[in-house]
Amino acid sequence: MPRAHDDNWDLASSVGATATMVAAGRAMVTMAPDGLIDDPFAEPLVRAVGVDFFVKMMDGELSPEAFENITPERVQAMIDGMGVRTKYFDEYFADATASGIRQAVILASGLDARAYRLPWPDGTVVYEIDQPQVIEFKTTALADVGAEPTATRRTVAIDLRGDWPTALTQAGLDTTQPTAWLAEGLLIYLPPEAQDRLFDNITALSAPGSTVATEFVPGIIDFDVEKVSEMSGRFRDHGVDIDMGALVYSGARNHVVDYLREKGWQAEGVTRTELFEQHGLRVPSPDDDDPLGEIIYISGRLN
Repeated sequence: MPRAHDDNWDLASSVGATATMVAAGRAMVTMAPDGLIDDPFAEPLVRAVGVDFFVKMMDGELSPEAFENITPERVQAMIDGMGVRTKYFDEYFADATASGIRQAVILASGLDARAYRLPWPDGTVVYEIDQPQVIEFKTTALADVGAEPTATRRTVAIDLRGDWPTALTQAGLDTTQPTAWLAEGLLIYLPPEAQDRLFDNITALSAPGSTVATEFVPGIIDFDVEKVSEMSGRFRDHGVDIDMGALVYSGARNHVVDYLREKGWQAEGVTRTELFEQHGLRVPSPDDDDPLGEIIYISGRLN
């Protein structure tokens, strides 16, 4: 089903199911002997959502060969990609707090458990923004396994299509102090004008010295919707309610690095390929047929 301006979802369907898919990837990287990250909460969160496909993937009970036209190498590249992506943003927050920042905002936080698993300095406040049902589910699921935040966690239960800046400041964000912002795995699900508006709002709420991190997918401009919808059909055959071709917004949009620089941010990017090389991972080849192509991970500081 195509996206609509007022569509909604839970963590087992539509955009919400992609958050569960991402968490399953983090769990698999964590379980690997040489895993790049340590996310002990990804696995219990995925199990709590209860999508059988993702649980079997984590448990190694669903062979990658089960998917026609999706090679085992491509599946491994997707898992490795989740590892380098998570590590990049984990290190981003470590650098931000090392510079003295003591408030962080995670936009569209989904099943992100950084407020529970990162070693935040004393006095740090982490704000999580997402739809009310997503916030409630994660809070309850983590409480059920005895997890406790490692920072002061403040949830802001609102859709990003609403007036989240007002909700965030009402929750306590101090706009006179620097903030570390994270928009991970979000931009492809926003129309081009909403992407710009997101960074306009972030800039307006940011004091000098604030930081921001996100990723940009240049391939979204030439995204083959029909091809990706066909690939998503393989997942739906296994009971996963995801049609990536219908979830993303393709077409021309501003390059995030350029846009942030125009707004006064010192922004730089590193490609996924470079991160694979840094960590000694097999670089995905063109034959792996990633419809999104290269991904650029971006971080910046406000002058």
